[in-house]
Amino acid sequence: MEYLNFKLIIASVLYSVLGILILVVSFIIFDKLTPKTLWKEIIDEHNTALAIVAAAFMLAVALIISSAIHG
Repeated sequence: MEYLNFKLIIASVLYSVLGILILVVSFIIFDKLTPKTLWKEIIDEHNTALAIVAAAFMLAVALIISSAIHG
């Protein structure tokens, strides 16, 4: 049972939770820095360009976090 090393499983779960937490916090900061509320603009006003920018931001931060965690 070398594949079930619980230290590695716990480390993976911990790093995953930490990465998701950092992503959420960075998106909240991004939302606060924009002049209007992102959710209102995307849902109510159907601002597709803003949705694409928000998605690109989340992907970029996710790539940075995964690279930093993975090494």
